[in-house]
This record gives sequence, C-alpha cells and structure tokens, in this order.
Amino acid sequence: MMRKLEILDKEIMAIAVRQEIMRSEESRYDHRLHGVLLVCQGFSCRQVAGFLGQDPRTVQRWVKRFNDRGFAGLVEHERPGRPTRMKEGHWDQLQDDLHKHPKEFGYTQNLWDGKLLSHHLVEQYGIKIGARQCQRIFRQLGFRFRKPRPIIATADPEAKKRYKKSSTASKKRTRLTCGV
Repeated sequence: MMRKLEILDKEIMAIAVRQEIMRSEESRYDHRLHGVLLVCQGFSCRQVAGFLGQDPRTVQRWVKRFNDRGFAGLVEHERPGRPTRMKEGHWDQLQDDLHKHPKEFGYTQNLWDGKLLSHHLVEQYGIKIGARQCQRIFRQLGFRFRKPRPIIATADPEAKKRYKKSSTASKKRTRLTCGV
C-alpha cells in the first residue's frame, strides 16, 4: 500500500502553481488540454473547474471551442484590446508637440504631464483620453517623468539667494583636520 504524499503549505503552493501556469502561453494551452482531457474521462465541467481552480463557464468555453475547432480551439490567439483613438498621423505630430515647450501652445505649465497632455489632445486633435492613459502614451513615445523643481520667492531676490544650494558653496570653507 502506497503512503499518501502531502504538499507542505498547500494553499501557498496552489497559488504558486496557478501563477506558473499563467506565466506562459504554452502552459496555459497545456492547462486547457488537461481540462478537456478530464471532461473526456467523464468529469463534469463543474468538477473540472473545481480541480483546476477555474470558473465552470471557462471550462465550458474550452470544451465548446475544442468541439468546434479541435486542438486549434484551445490555442490562445492575440487579444487586441480596445482600438486606439489616435490615428496613425497623430502619433508623429504628438511626438513633435511634446518636444516643444507647453507655453508654445499657450499653456501656463512648464512641463508636460498626464493632465496637460489630456487637455492638449482634446484641444488640438479632438481626442478625449484620460490622464492615466496619457501617462502611458508618454512611456510609449519614450519620454520619462521629470519632477518639476519648486520655484520659490520669485518676488524676493534675497530669499531666493538664501534658498539656492549654490549660494553657500561660494563661501570659503575651513577644513577641519584630525589632531596633527
């Protein structure tokens, strides 16, 4: 009689195995194959879903796609997502716009950010895109985030001079030496 083997930290390992399955397209395909195989062996979609940690409707979709298209039905195809609102010509023009200073377009800001780009796209191109998506557009176009430096005491030159880091560097410094 064979002894029953146990896996230590079952819950954590189950999560890790599911993550490993989802890591690659090939392992997801194998996962779907196992699901269809279990249905072929007489298990219900609900039972298979319980074994594999899937929703029963997901297993039903696998079986339907397998019945309709065979093994090809279990292969993952590209999911394009939502179509872009930007037209092909807009990308080049937008890249040119972002290389210009925002003040050239009449904006008061010194740097481009997601909110300003969102506003700019509505004004110049009639395209409404949220600020968060505009931050993704910056990354797509190869721009990086720059944190604006604070401008303080512009009305008071003395306060500005005291604030600047370089104002103390011009003063002579005395060097302290150790005991010799």
